[in-house]
Amino acid sequence: MFTTMPTRVQLLSAMKQVFGDDRRRIDHALSVLDHAEALLVDHAADRDTVVAAAILHDIGIHEAERKHGSFAGKWQELEGPPIARRILSELGAAAAFAEAVCAIVGNHHSARGELTPEFDVVWDADWLVNLPEECGDDREKLAAMAVKVFRTAAGRQRAADWF
Repeated sequence: MFTTMPTRVQLLSAMKQVFGDDRRRIDHALSVLDHAEALLVDHAADRDTVVAAAILHDIGIHEAERKHGSFAGKWQELEGPPIARRILSELGAAAAFAEAVCAIVGNHHSARGELTPEFDVVWDADWLVNLPEECGDDREKLAAMAVKVFRTAAGRQRAADWF
């Protein structure tokens, strides 16, 4: 779909450099990436865009905490795209590819803007990681949330199988 693509290894290295020794953020990004790649088996979307966005989706969290004293979603959506854009530019990504990734990074908590199949995969992958934290052991709440939040049939099915 796009001409110049950073490799998965380059993106992971850049993400780890930004997060430093914040193992929780690194592990979260890796879990979202694993789920996103699994969802791609059953949901048509551009793999390169999904992989990059899954790796970089929370890339603005430290900057949000530094600037706004909060890692709330609205601040991550504000601070993440410039960092993702810089990383992608430094890795030689095509501008159109970088903008597609940044659109996901900039909306991954609020689901605003143009919602693409790639967005849907990253959204569902992030929810597959976050849902247990949101709902704890409350199976009813998990089931209700799963029906409400997932945007892909593959995401809903994975949630149903797990929860």
